[in-house]
Amino acid sequence: MNTILMAEATTAAVQLNSTQLGLSVVASIVVLILLVTVAKLHPFVSLLISALVVGIGSGYGPVATVTSFSDTFGSTMASVGILVGLGAMLGRVLMDTGAADSIVDTLLAKSTPKTIPWIMALIGALIGLPMFFEVGLVVLVPVIILITRRSGLPLMRVAIPTLAGLSVMHACMPPQPGPLAALSCFENGSVGVTMMFGLPIAVITAALVGPLFSTIAAKWVPVGAPANFDTASATRLDADGNPITAKPPFALSVLCILVPAILMLGNAIFEIVAPDQANSDAVYAQVFAFFGKPAIALATAVLFAMIVLGRATHMTWKTVNDSLKAALPPIAGILLIVGAGGGYKGVLVDTGIGDIIGKFVESSSISIFLLAWLIAAFVRVATGSATVAIITTAGILGPVVEQMGVTTPAIALLVIAIGAGSVFLSHVNDAGFWLIKEYFGLEVGETFKTWTVLECLLSVVVLALVMVCSIFVPLV
Repeated sequence: MNTILMAEATTAAVQLNSTQLGLSVVASIVVLILLVTVAKLHPFVSLLISALVVGIGSGYGPVATVTSFSDTFGSTMASVGILVGLGAMLGRVLMDTGAADSIVDTLLAKSTPKTIPWIMALIGALIGLPMFFEVGLVVLVPVIILITRRSGLPLMRVAIPTLAGLSVMHACMPPQPGPLAALSCFENGSVGVTMMFGLPIAVITAALVGPLFSTIAAKWVPVGAPANFDTASATRLDADGNPITAKPPFALSVLCILVPAILMLGNAIFEIVAPDQANSDAVYAQVFAFFGKPAIALATAVLFAMIVLGRATHMTWKTVNDSLKAALPPIAGILLIVGAGGGYKGVLVDTGIGDIIGKFVESSSISIFLLAWLIAAFVRVATGSATVAIITTAGILGPVVEQMGVTTPAIALLVIAIGAGSVFLSHVNDAGFWLIKEYFGLEVGETFKTWTVLECLLSVVVLALVMVCSIFVPLV
């Protein structure tokens, strides 16, 4: 039955009237904003209603809309939901064992309020190199909150630079899935060359945009650490039941954060260095692939942190295990909202809005780098999915690049431009938008002023750097 419904949905997407579809998308976004901001309806219910507006209003059909929403809700929870859950567990263990305190105390001791934003941008970029954005976010949120509270800085002065480092790496750098997906669409694409261009572009962008915009964002949204974020550590007890005041070493605490990064980066490097072996059935290849999966890497980090941090602080296994239980209730609402954001995005994608936009700009005669950015940005704004934007754009430009005989360095810049466009203007149809809003206790308008503007700045600055580099790189 589901197969039949999905086939009907696919056919319906092709037959939808483009004008009617465009109007229904605009109407659904307006309805969503009004429900959340004026009616104060819970975002989960608001996203569900908005998905019905665009699905039914565009002629996609009520049954197909519900099916699309449910399927994408499930797939979002299967990917992002698992990562958020495991990341929350790891973050709670870091909090309750005193590891997050150790990191915060060390960073604050070696920095000043003026240098903290730059340090957080560096940390965000470092963690964002091998880790998915959602993974890095849930791991670093406790650190962001603690540094905000201990330093007395506004929340945005600490959060914005960290988010800038995470986001720009997610958009520009292999082994992130977006750039790798784009490279797979181009015959002469090279991961190594893309990393060679992507790393300096990403680092420069994060260093410029993050700390500088955080000053403005802190004035626009002058908030502190969210009061509803529980950073109170559990009572830490040793084997004899006595309270523990000792904190784990700084290096060990940082290692626990880096374990998922090390595992995923190790698998990515293995795939780059030895692609033939990575695709084989050899035991070592399967081991790399297994531990390189984000969910497994995070689960390994949780167990590793429980064992080594528990032993370092002489906490009982029961006390450490209780941290896992305490981590889940606070994120239940976040998981529903993120899943609903994915469901809303799924309806937009299945109605075919991305295909319509792609065909509309495909025949443009502007610079191929700017064209790539525009296509990705349009699809991103319409669907809320960076991955869909990247795949759609790369799929459109793949045949064009092959006919033109574009050089490998130019393809690398093209992939980075696509990645930049894919993060432009994150708004209410993006699951990441709701993730940021809920984690930092922001209102919808405040999220627009901070996170949305940050994403636009990152996207435009990366594009500008790509255009500068393209002057010195032969196109064909």
